[in-house]
Amino acid sequence: MRKKRVVDIVEEVLAPFLTAQKMELVDVEFVKEGPYRYLRVTIDNETGISLDDCADVSRFLNDKLDKLDPIEEQYFLEVTSPGVERILKKDADFKRFAGRQVQLKLYQPYEGQKVIVGELVGLEVDSVVLNHASMGTVKIPKSKVSLTKLVVDFD
Repeated sequence: MRKKRVVDIVEEVLAPFLTAQKMELVDVEFVKEGPYRYLRVTIDNETGISLDDCADVSRFLNDKLDKLDPIEEQYFLEVTSPGVERILKKDADFKRFAGRQVQLKLYQPYEGQKVIVGELVGLEVDSVVLNHASMGTVKIPKSKVSLTKLVVDFD
C-alpha cells in the first residue's frame, strides 16, 4: 500500500473540524525552504479569518498531528488567511470571485505580456476569462497561467 502524502493527511484531518467551524481549507503546502520544512495551511470563511481562528486551527492540527505522527522530520506549522490578494486555485474560486480584479502571471507572454490584470469573468472550458481594458475579453488556458490572484485597488 502506498504511503499517504502529508498534504492529503492534513486535508483529511482538518475537513470535519473546518466544516464545524464554518471555515474552508484554501490550501495546504508541505515545502522545504533552505534547511527547514514548513507545513502551511491557509484557511478562510465568508467574513474573514481572525488571529483567534488561526490559533484554534493551529492547536487542533498540532494535537492531531502529534497523535498521528505522519511527519518524520522537524517542521514549522503555519496557519494563515489567504489575505486580500488571495491566490485563486480551485475552480470554485474563479466562480466565487467573478467580477473582481485579478492578476494573471503567465508562463509565456500573451500579446507581449506575461502579467495581465483585468476583471475576472470566470472559467470557460478550462480557460480563465478576463475583461481587459485594452484587449477586451481574453481567454487564456489555465495550463498557461502560473498564478491567478485577486488585486486590491487602494485608490
